[in-house]
Amino acid sequence: MTETLVSYSLVAVYSAMAIYVLAFVLFTLDLARRSSPAPARVETSVEASSGSTRLLERVTTDAPADTKGPRYLRAAVALTVIGWVLHVAAAVLRGAAAGRVPWANMFEFTLTATAIIVGVFLAVQFWQDLRFVGAFVVGFVLIALGVATVNFYVDVVPLPPALQSAWLVIHVFVASLGTAFFALGAAISVVQLLQARRAAGRAAGLRFLDTLPAADKLENLAYRVTVVGFVFWTFTLIAGAVWAERAWGRYWGWDTKEVWTFIIWTIFAGYIHARATRGWRGSRSAWLAIIGFSAVVFNFTIVNLFFKGLHTYSGL
Repeated sequence: MTETLVSYSLVAVYSAMAIYVLAFVLFTLDLARRSSPAPARVETSVEASSGSTRLLERVTTDAPADTKGPRYLRAAVALTVIGWVLHVAAAVLRGAAAGRVPWANMFEFTLTATAIIVGVFLAVQFWQDLRFVGAFVVGFVLIALGVATVNFYVDVVPLPPALQSAWLVIHVFVASLGTAFFALGAAISVVQLLQARRAAGRAAGLRFLDTLPAADKLENLAYRVTVVGFVFWTFTLIAGAVWAERAWGRYWGWDTKEVWTFIIWTIFAGYIHARATRGWRGSRSAWLAIIGFSAVVFNFTIVNLFFKGLHTYSGL
């Protein structure tokens, strides 16, 4: 039964990746469409009267914009939703096969965390239209899933004693939520940097940026999203310390993973402080958001694979 569930999980993963590829292509086509010339202007005749004289005037207006985007953009979102459903199903089936939450090793964490990233991206659409970062988000998820299935995959194994705790559910899930919001904030920050370069006249060829929000609005959006991630990461740091006391009898031991988790927290705390200081707004704060998310990726990959410590749960 376990092997069957694992097989179904892998089929769901590969199916989700195939659909994400289609969504990525459509999101990219949307960016290409945004680079095309502006909509044609429409001339209409307006009849006016002045006393006994009737005048015929020609009024030029812009063609009505498609506020919902072209069909392939809506199709990209629909495909992302379908891929996400299969993605979540893959994580659930993996958890059912293991008889526990599906994030006890690098493969399972990647599977679950990327599903949460896509879920957060889709949920945020109800707040702000951020479909223009769809190519960035789906592209990152595709790369992460590709690396996980090729390089991080391990069979289902029992949990090590230190992980047999309810804190595994709380600590890692909240860390995944924090990672998802950091990823979305970094994607918006990348577009912010491009928009800032265009405003400075250094990105004249990127015409699709004309249809996107201005750099200052993107900065505000990135800040709000990243602050949510920071709250989750703060809880992750605290919950990790409590779990460490339960598992190893101390709250803090300068373990490599603990140190890097604190470094990430410090970077984003600095980002929030820099954002509050007017001299560090704009491109500087955007780079801090990107560096912070890069530190998260470094912590998950390089630290897990090449640094020794008590948190060596890669499964490899």
